[in-house]
Amino acid sequence: MAAHTLSILTHPYRQLQPVTRDRAQLKEAARLPGSALIWRMGPERREGIHALVENRPGGLSLIAILPPARSVERDPELVRLVNRTRPHGLLPHHGEPHPTDLATVLSRPPLDLCSEITDYLAWRGLVVDRDTAQLLRRIVELSADLRTVTALARGLYMSRRALGRRLMTRGLPVPSHWLQIARILRVAVRLQNSDASIVTLAYAAGYPDGFSMSNQMHRLIGYRPSQLREYLGWEWIFEAWLRAEAEKGGLAPASAERIRVGPKASAPPPSTFPAARPGRPRRNRSVA
Repeated sequence: MAAHTLSILTHPYRQLQPVTRDRAQLKEAARLPGSALIWRMGPERREGIHALVENRPGGLSLIAILPPARSVERDPELVRLVNRTRPHGLLPHHGEPHPTDLATVLSRPPLDLCSEITDYLAWRGLVVDRDTAQLLRRIVELSADLRTVTALARGLYMSRRALGRRLMTRGLPVPSHWLQIARILRVAVRLQNSDASIVTLAYAAGYPDGFSMSNQMHRLIGYRPSQLREYLGWEWIFEAWLRAEAEKGGLAPASAERIRVGPKASAPPPSTFPAARPGRPRRNRSVA
């Protein structure tokens, strides 16, 4: 493996660290919030690298840099490969990308938070039926405007009991936790793409004050708003929540084990979700 093919970008996002110890180094990076794997894709086929990228530890975002245009045109399998590896950002060919530019890509808002969350669940091995996947997408969508489980159930045309039972029978966290993590992810995106104060963003997100928002974040994921602003990206936040749910019994035992072990440590179950759409770098903007 060429040292320049894979590298790690970590806070404070000033330099790239070449990957020299394969998965062990990726596991170390994944323990650091806001880290990303940078993959300079080449025209040559290196299955070991592809497997390492696709099976990287949870919470470690991927920024893929395409090979030269002439190589892309000759490689019909490239799109399929990109879909399998779920990049947070996909950049055109660049010999030496600057860490600051890569950090900007890492902080970009998700193109579609609802779909990206269910895509992430499938990549982590938490495969659910299509109706439940659609229900989760709808919960995330409604989280932009709703604040309570009662309002959420009403928006889904379900009773609170039916909604809770639906998720419980699938071995998934309770509705209130889904609503809370979706709101936290939306706030995190704004924190990373705005100079507004934490209090201002808390009010905009429907929290009574910054203290209440901070306490909810710490209770669900173990981090405060100032940390979500400093450490970029959203996947590490969602991963922290999944791990917390696994430890507290909020996930079915088999799902909790997948979260603890890591993506595809054994033969992966077939995904019922559509393939992840390759992201494109976006400049700062907020999500609704």
